[in-house]
Amino acid sequence: MPDRSERISSNLGLARSCVNRYVGKGIEYDDLYQTACVGLVKAVDSFDESRGVCFSTYAVPVILGELRQLFRREGTVKVSRGLKELGMKAAAQSERFFAQHGRTPSIGELAQLLDTAPEELTLAVCASQRPVSLTAHSEEDEERQIDVAVEPFDDRVIEIAALRSAISSLSEEDRRLLHERYRNSRTQTVTARMLGMTQVQVSRRESRIIKELRRLMEA
Repeated sequence: MPDRSERISSNLGLARSCVNRYVGKGIEYDDLYQTACVGLVKAVDSFDESRGVCFSTYAVPVILGELRQLFRREGTVKVSRGLKELGMKAAAQSERFFAQHGRTPSIGELAQLLDTAPEELTLAVCASQRPVSLTAHSEEDEERQIDVAVEPFDDRVIEIAALRSAISSLSEEDRRLLHERYRNSRTQTVTARMLGMTQVQVSRRESRIIKELRRLMEA
């Protein structure tokens, strides 16, 4: 079994891999990497091999949790130059569209006109945490604004990645229970019949699994 320093040094690539997902999101690489290393050290110190989970599976949500806290401390994610330029193009195109059609375009229509992905355009519009207007530049234009309120982009991505990693650390039986309950939308009674359990057993086990997922994501 590797000692603490060996485990940390041999998994620095894992920390870099987590950091690479968020490069260009408004926080310097060095700060991201330092935070990821803090998460890696925490994962090393709290890892329990007796759980039968490989270290990388356990460490990813811990590292991502540290990065999530960093973004929360830093506040609004800064907008990259590319997103700023896309937002400016969208505003100009939106004004032209309004002049021609008498209405504001949808995100899908704008994305098609600008030959870009709707997701990328939405991120450009919503990169700041306050509603962003594509058309308004004076009070008279306020009724024509496209105001879109969304969750901070990086928090959502991190939560999804952490949840997927946490689920992968569960036993096959627990993963199947979650799959039937939440992916296939089956009732506890139907799930119990499929797994050879009682409804009460499914209910208790499901509650335990959810608590375990929360613990892994908040570690």
